[in-house]
Amino acid sequence: MDFQAGILRDGNPMESLEKQLICPICLEMFSKPVVILPCQHNLCRKCANDVFQAANPYWQSRGSVISGGRFRCPSCRHEVLLDRHGVYGLQRNLLVENIIDIYKQECSSRPLKKGEHPMCKEHEDERINIYCVTCEVPTCSMCKVFGAHKDCEVAPLQTIFQGQKTELNNCISMLVAGNDRIQTIISQLEDSCQSTEKNSEAAKRELCARFDALAALLEEKKSELLQRITREQGDKVGFVQGLIHQYKEQLEKSSRLVETAIQAMEETGGATFLMNAKQLIKTIVEASKGGRLEKIEHGYESMDAFSVSLDHLAEAVRTLDFSPAEEDEEYFDGEEEDIEEDAVPERVVMAAPQ
Repeated sequence: MDFQAGILRDGNPMESLEKQLICPICLEMFSKPVVILPCQHNLCRKCANDVFQAANPYWQSRGSVISGGRFRCPSCRHEVLLDRHGVYGLQRNLLVENIIDIYKQECSSRPLKKGEHPMCKEHEDERINIYCVTCEVPTCSMCKVFGAHKDCEVAPLQTIFQGQKTELNNCISMLVAGNDRIQTIISQLEDSCQSTEKNSEAAKRELCARFDALAALLEEKKSELLQRITREQGDKVGFVQGLIHQYKEQLEKSSRLVETAIQAMEETGGATFLMNAKQLIKTIVEASKGGRLEKIEHGYESMDAFSVSLDHLAEAVRTLDFSPAEEDEEYFDGEEEDIEEDAVPERVVMAAPQ
């Protein structure tokens, strides 16, 4: 916790120091012992234990075999992992505790200033020291005796203050606990996604292995057809690569012109700019008019001429499906070879157009 930087940014060092000593859970000054989290944020040990218990509701009932737990820092949401000692295994921040003692001593020795407490707008010399329960606003004693709240029900300011602060603290604890539960659910769902992906990949590998075994029967014919496709591919790709090389050369020249033009645009001297601008513009115009390169025709990349018609095998392919149930495995094992033999030509139907 960077106390010095926070204090120097504020015009009132004591007020700034007090803000640095506020616990993000109970919203009050840290109560000793103060523990420091691995993320370097501080909490009252009691508040840290409340958050830990909310995030790990069964931790106390684990019997003699007590394992660690986890919760998230309320300031930065960093996950804090604890051992079997719970929050009592966290290191105490003695520096913060000493600063709190010094701050309290300084506050007790300072004279109370009028401007440090809210004052009543109706009675400028009266401090706001009571709470109007009827109107639900803080007010002063004079307003209760003579002013707008004389017929209202009032209560000590500290009573309402403690009650609402306790209520807010409970809400914060509830939110922190809820966030930790949500994070746990998210972790479970992420694990489920990983398991699903792992199982899917295994199923894909198995399916590919079966089809690869069938494809081996067609390897001889497939090789012949692939060689013809490869020759055509080489001719077409070689021609296109030649065009790509020509276009790259033109692009490189154009890029150099762009770079030269940008450098000219950065010239601040008018005379220097005009000495080179006309010739540069002429060069760019000529470059844009010339260099018209050859293009390929529409559909040039098509390989439809190498498709193989196997419509007579479509019905056999439609019968391929996954096994409906484990108990029917033996029955399908007997028919699987016949189905796979009928489905062998489909490998060509799928591969040839590509």
